[in-house]
Amino acid sequence: MNVTQLTHHDLDGYGASTIVGTALDVARIVHIPRYSDVGPIVEAELKRLDKASEPELLIMTDLGLEAVAVKFIRSFAALNRRRPEGARHRLIVLDHHASSIDQLRDQGLEPIPDAEIPTLKRFDLGDPDLAVLIDEGRCATRMAYEHRALYATRAIPADLERELQTLVEAVDALDLWKKERPSFAGGLALDEVFWDNVGTLVPVGHPWHDRFIAALLRGVAALLREGATPAGVEAQVGAIRLRIVDAFMADDPADDPALTTRMRIARALARSDELFHRLSDGTLLSFGLDSGTFQRVSDLIMLGGRARRVVNVQRVGTLSFRSNDETALEGARRFRGGGHKDAAGGKLPGGAAFSLADAVAQVEAILNPPPPDPAASPFGALKNWKG
Repeated sequence: MNVTQLTHHDLDGYGASTIVGTALDVARIVHIPRYSDVGPIVEAELKRLDKASEPELLIMTDLGLEAVAVKFIRSFAALNRRRPEGARHRLIVLDHHASSIDQLRDQGLEPIPDAEIPTLKRFDLGDPDLAVLIDEGRCATRMAYEHRALYATRAIPADLERELQTLVEAVDALDLWKKERPSFAGGLALDEVFWDNVGTLVPVGHPWHDRFIAALLRGVAALLREGATPAGVEAQVGAIRLRIVDAFMADDPADDPALTTRMRIARALARSDELFHRLSDGTLLSFGLDSGTFQRVSDLIMLGGRARRVVNVQRVGTLSFRSNDETALEGARRFRGGGHKDAAGGKLPGGAAFSLADAVAQVEAILNPPPPDPAASPFGALKNWKG
């Protein structure tokens, strides 16, 4: 069964995807930084699932349900009712925000208390293939761990289980801000390591991204389990990253271990088809890359002859152009921007982008607009008139 996970872009969201990935093969993980992006993303998922011939599993973790997300859950149930037996999809929602309960109630869904867990509320949509659980007393990472019977297809090895227990304890203390717990300091250290690395080495969208972050979180959890202090964790993060990257680059004949970890990764990123979309004029477009990563990778792309102009679009709608033929400024000017001939920036008219596909659509429409249709003008119509 094809599995997709939608999760929050923070430590708890990645903790939840790390837990899920140990017990189930997940084909695609979508990390959502802003709850305002949930609407268009779940709408796209609903359209995709409506066309899917085979049943799929969708897991939503730590997404703080708002009205649009509750509407999606109802629409998912309605979609399932239209599908034949054996082709119905599954939906698992694991969240811990009190506001999610309010939003579900506002749309006529009443919580069902759990007999064993006082803080847990379940919601019944009349479909056994839908599980909606809200637990104010647990973070999403802990919920994914404790409720893995809902989705698991394999057992977790004992040595990994111990690491995950430490990870769960640290994230739970940090995310619920339980400063009195002994695991809170480890949670702070884990959070610092997460934010220092989530967007700066292997970007979202690259096939290595989730594997890298999951391995990093598990590596830090192993140190915490051994009794490492936050300072001890900080001192060993570089070694953990190096081991992970060594494993990734083991079969790459072009790898140079004498370079820094970031330099080595940049070479691999510059060859990635997943991170870049080629626009109709040959410009390569990336979405949400860290500025330092984009600087290195765009230079390598142009040096290798893969493209003469590269543009990076951030979620907030800013654009960074780089070129080796003095066309960066030309591109930026179309987006009310400016700068140097080979390094310039601008801003999307729409003000933001929520995905690579959305960024491509917005940039393509302005950078390479279709030629005008002669028949659309009064003169074109007269030219074609045969009266």
